Amino acid sequence: MWLRLTPFVIVAVLVGPILAGVAMVLLPAFGYLPTLGGETFSLAPWRELLAQPGLARSVGISLASGLLTTAVSLVVVLLFLAAAADTRLDHWLRRAVSPLLALPHAAAAFGLAFLIAPSGLLARLFSPWMTGWERPPDLLIVQDSWGLSLMAGLIIKELPFLLLMSLAALPQLDAPRRVALARSLGYRPTIAWLKGVAPALYPLIRLPIYAVIAFATSVVDVAMILGPTLPPTLAVSILEWFHDPDLGKRFLASAGAVLQLGVTLAALLIWWWLECLARRLGRRWVVNGQRRGGERWLRLTGRSFLITTTLTAGLGLGGLALYSVAGFWRFPEALPTTLTLGHWQSALPALSSPVTTTLIIAASATLLAMLLTLAALENEQRHGRRAGKNGAATAPNRRVTAMTLLYLPLIVPQIAFLFGLVVLLESLEIRARLALVIFAHLLFVLPYVFLSMAESYRRFDPRWTRLALTLGHSPNGAFWRVRLPMLLAPLLTAAAVGMAVSIGQYLPTQLLGAGRISTVTTEAVSLASGGNRRVTGVWALVQATLPLLGFIIAMGLPRLLWSNRRGMQGAQ
Repeated sequence: MWLRLTPFVIVAVLVGPILAGVAMVLLPAFGYLPTLGGETFSLAPWRELLAQPGLARSVGISLASGLLTTAVSLVVVLLFLAAAADTRLDHWLRRAVSPLLALPHAAAAFGLAFLIAPSGLLARLFSPWMTGWERPPDLLIVQDSWGLSLMAGLIIKELPFLLLMSLAALPQLDAPRRVALARSLGYRPTIAWLKGVAPALYPLIRLPIYAVIAFATSVVDVAMILGPTLPPTLAVSILEWFHDPDLGKRFLASAGAVLQLGVTLAALLIWWWLECLARRLGRRWVVNGQRRGGERWLRLTGRSFLITTTLTAGLGLGGLALYSVAGFWRFPEALPTTLTLGHWQSALPALSSPVTTTLIIAASATLLAMLLTLAALENEQRHGRRAGKNGAATAPNRRVTAMTLLYLPLIVPQIAFLFGLVVLLESLEIRARLALVIFAHLLFVLPYVFLSMAESYRRFDPRWTRLALTLGHSPNGAFWRVRLPMLLAPLLTAAAVGMAVSIGQYLPTQLLGAGRISTVTTEAVSLASGGNRRVTGVWALVQATLPLLGFIIAMGLPRLLWSNRRGMQGAQ
C-alpha cells in the first residue's frame, strides 16, 4: 500500500515547497509581511527596486547569459554529435566529458578564473615570448562588465549536461538507420545527421534545455566568481539585499526575486519564439536538397569546439591543483619556483568540519532521493503502466506530465522560491537547522537521481522477476534478491550523481542554513572575493574531488563485488 503513496509523496516534495515559496515571496514583494511591519499591500518595494542603480544592466546580463549560454552549448552539442558520431573521437570524448558533469559549478568557475585571469596560466604560458608581457596586463577579463567570463564558465558546465542528455535520448531515435537512409540519398554524414536526426532529437531534450536557461539566468555561485560586480547580476543583488542587516531590505529582495522569476520566464518565452522561428527556417533547410554545402566546416567546428571546452576544463582543474601547492611564483614564469604542502597543512584543520557537514548533507539527501525513486519505480512496475516493446512505457501523456514535475525545481529559479521558503519558515518561527538544508538539497537531488535511474529500471528484463516469482519468492523478495543486485551499477551511478548535485549546492545551503551551516561549497565561494589563489585552490580542489570519488566508487564497486560475474559489472 505504501508503494502506491510514493508518487504522491514525490509530487508533494517537489511541488509543495515551490508553490509555497513562490506564494510567500509574492506577498512581501507587494509590501505585506506583518512580522516586519508590512500590514498593507503596497508598491513601495517595486519603486525602491526600480530606483536601484544598474538594475537594467543586471537584468540584461542575466537574460543574455541564459540565452547565449544555452544557444552556444546546444549548437556545439549538435554539431559534435553530427560530426563525430560512432568515431574514436566520439567514444573518447564521451568518456572525457562524463566526469565534467560531476564537477561542481563553483570549482569549474574557479578553474576557469585561474586559467584566463591576467596573471593566470594562459598568460604565463604565452608570456613573454609571444605577448611581450613582463607584468600582468591591466585587463578586466574575470568579472568583466559584459559577463563574457560568466557565460564561458556556464558553457563549460552546461555543455556536458546537454551532451549526456542527448546521448541518453538518442537510442529512442534509431539514429544510425536515419543517417543511413539520408546517406543513401547522397547526403554527406554530417549533413545527414543534422537533417535526419537533430529535428527529432530536439523535442526529447527540450526540458533539459529549459532547465539550463533557468539556471543560467539565475545562477549565484558562478556569478559571484566570474560575473560582473558593478552592477552584479540580478540574482547576486537579490542575495545581497537578503543578507543586508536592515531587515527592511527583505521587501526589496522579495520584489527582486519576483523580477528574477519574470526574467527567467521572459528568457523561456524568447527561446520558445526562437524555437518557432528555427522550426520554420529549419524546415526549408531540411528540404532544400543541399547535400554537401558547408559539411567540412560543420564537421571541423563540431569537433574542435567540444575538444576546446573539455581541454579548458581539464586545464582549469590542473590550475587548481598547481596553485594549491605553489610556493614562490613570479610572473611570467610558467611554473612555480617552489612547491609546498604548506597551504594544505594550514587548511586541513578548517576543512574537516565543512567536509563532514557536506558529506552528511549529501549522503542524507541522496539516500532519501534513492528511497523515493526506488519506491516510485517499483510501484510503476507492480501497479502502474507496463513497459511495451523495447522498454517504452504506455501512457505517454502521463509520462510527459511526470517529467515536467521532475524538472520543476530545475526550471523555477532557486532564488525565487527558496527566498519565499525562508520567509515562510521565519513566519512559522522555524529556525535554521541541518534538517532544513537536507530537505532543500533533496528538492534538487531527487530529479537528477530519478532521471539517472529511471531508464535502467524500466528497461530491466521482467523475465528475471517472473523467474524469481516462479521459484517461490514474494514480490518483495524478488525486488531485494534479484532486481537490486542486478541493477547495482546504475543504482550506484545514480547515487554518485545525487551526491555530486548536493555537494555543488550553494544557494539552498546559504539560505535555508541562514549562513550558519558551512559546507565546502559555501566556504569556497566565500573565498571568491579574496586574493589568495593558493588557499582558494585548496578549497576548490577539495570541492571538485569529492564528487569524483563518488563516481570512482560507483564504477569500481560493481567490478569488485561481481568480479566473477562479468555480465553484472556494467550498467544495465
